Amino acid sequence: MWLLLFLGTLLWGVLWFLRDRQVLPPRDAFIFITGCDSGFGRHLALRLDRRGFRVLAGCLTSTGAENLKRAASPRLCTTLLDVTDPQNIQQVAEWVGTIVGERGLFGLVNNAGITGIIGPTPWLNLEDYRRVLEVNTLGPIGVTLALLPLLQQSQGRIINITSVLGRLAANGGGYCVSKYGLEAFSDSLRRDIAPFGVRVSIVEPGFFHTAVTNLECIEGMLWASWKRLSPATQASYGDSFLPKYLKVQRFIMNLICDGDLGKVSSCLEHALTARYPRTRYSAGWDAKLLWLPASYLPASLVDAILTCVLPKPAQTVC
Repeated sequence: MWLLLFLGTLLWGVLWFLRDRQVLPPRDAFIFITGCDSGFGRHLALRLDRRGFRVLAGCLTSTGAENLKRAASPRLCTTLLDVTDPQNIQQVAEWVGTIVGERGLFGLVNNAGITGIIGPTPWLNLEDYRRVLEVNTLGPIGVTLALLPLLQQSQGRIINITSVLGRLAANGGGYCVSKYGLEAFSDSLRRDIAPFGVRVSIVEPGFFHTAVTNLECIEGMLWASWKRLSPATQASYGDSFLPKYLKVQRFIMNLICDGDLGKVSSCLEHALTARYPRTRYSAGWDAKLLWLPASYLPASLVDAILTCVLPKPAQTVC
């Protein structure tokens, strides 16, 4: 019996591997990517451009757009896009429609995102959450809805970049909340538009060096949130809490962050070119070996581990 089970599992694994390696015929397809000023978006735009795709890159700043164009081939086109501005989104959707014409848009990669303040929840206010949700959740929803007719026209692909922290909220702040929301939108969207031939995939990166690059800015925002707390609240945490918190945060980031952005780009490229794209992709060793397994553990165990790692406030109720 065990032998049959082993052989059956082995056969299933081989068939899945062969199916996963099937790719679509080479095609001169249009791919729209948001957030191409830097990081994953820029890396993917240049990678797809080298492979012959017609990349349409949305950048937040004119500097980012100009730098990207200088590094790419003449095929790549850029436009300025603020995903929090509905009017701008509609203008960009019309621009994309003019370029792709009757061929339609084959790929949409919702990459634009921000981290916001990462810190204890009592230190934050509603506006801290609102800004992150507008960029990371409502932004991709708005872009997707605006471009959906063009994607249906070509029976294309939608790839939403979320995070492993959309599976496990390891810290306070709007980032995890926004990524949980984008995961939910992706799941419902995948089922709703499958009858029209449009595939939806989620890419969940772990921690990469783009996060370390932004760490100084994140720490600055956390210091600013500390300074606006009332004296009583500051006293409840103690003067040493924030320095210890930042030290632990920096240690963890430097310990587990991956420097190879190609691991994320290869997942995105597979989702765009595979005949049978996966529903979810995990990029980075920490995503596969740490965060995803932890997301299936009992919540009480995860809480105990994370509580032990982070410093405790000076006034703690037992």
